[in-house]
Amino acid sequence: MGQDSVLDVLRGELEQLTEAMSGLSEPDWDRPTTCAPWLVRDLLAHVRVVLAWLPEMLAAEPPARAEVSATAYYRPDERFASGTNATRIRLAQEHAAAQVTGAGLVEEFSTTWRRVDLLCRAEPPGRLVRTRHGDPMLLSEFLRTRVVEVAVHGLDLAAALDRRPWLTGPAGELVEELLVGPAGPASVRRLGWDRLTFLGKATGREPITAAETERVERIGLRWLTLG
Repeated sequence: MGQDSVLDVLRGELEQLTEAMSGLSEPDWDRPTTCAPWLVRDLLAHVRVVLAWLPEMLAAEPPARAEVSATAYYRPDERFASGTNATRIRLAQEHAAAQVTGAGLVEEFSTTWRRVDLLCRAEPPGRLVRTRHGDPMLLSEFLRTRVVEVAVHGLDLAAALDRRPWLTGPAGELVEELLVGPAGPASVRRLGWDRLTFLGKATGREPITAAETERVERIGLRWLTLG
């Protein structure tokens, strides 16, 4: 999928998320999420943070070549270590605390992602970036990881708010393929799971039994490491 196509998928999911978060009551912002210790406000702030890295990445000197794919980005190394997770939690909480109201948080979130969208669309195909973890990647591949973040945490927010998931079809398809590869979706259907059930189990949001794990391994699906 090309850079502009990934941006279209990302924008569609971000528009859905922004609409869903608009008009929440202040008590809703203080609901707990399954991403402990984050509240709803903290989790939206985290999604803003993972997008806000992009302007700095685009302003920096690009690497000579891409060495990391979107799949390899989610490898089990220091980026998911306890210290890194603690920093991730703190940054989100600090950003959420800086906003006086939930409406202010939504406005700042919308401003951030729209700026990121404009900056990325101004970049040529094949643009290279270096992530904050040091990964030399194609911008299109890094944007695929942002779709994962927005889509999966959108499911977390929907659950916390007792809402039906607003996951868009294109984002769900992209995340599913990233998780299991191009041949994966057909394999997932063989397991008897719909997309939401699969994403819940593949990302640890829903329990998976020993029998299901055995079937997954037999088919050859491989989960990614997700924070």
